[in-house]
Amino acid sequence: MSRSLVLKVTCGAEAPERLSQALTVAATAVASGVDVSLWLTGDAVWLAVPDRVPDLGLEHAVPLADLVAAVLAGATVTACSQCATRRGIGPEGVADGVRIAGAATFVEEALTEGAQALVY
Repeated sequence: MSRSLVLKVTCGAEAPERLSQALTVAATAVASGVDVSLWLTGDAVWLAVPDRVPDLGLEHAVPLADLVAAVLAGATVTACSQCATRRGIGPEGVADGVRIAGAATFVEEALTEGAQALVY
């Protein structure tokens, strides 16, 4: 049975270490060949918008833009539909490969056999 990682990020630049750690875990899993589904909720949905990835300025951390690029290249990336709508972000406003979906899709992925869900 293959394993997958469903990772939900619930913060934005207001919690730089937590945001960086979540994307570091996602990028590391992608680089390790794990099937990754990254969910962006709350202010994390801004990571789905081109040119909106903040520079967190964290010492000893990979730049967030590099982590986002790595995850976009190898994972399924989803922006929460409610969170995106509240911020005026529609399907045309997100990076190529990013989908907008809601809680039912998250629950389905998180409950898939072999899935490990993490929330940051």
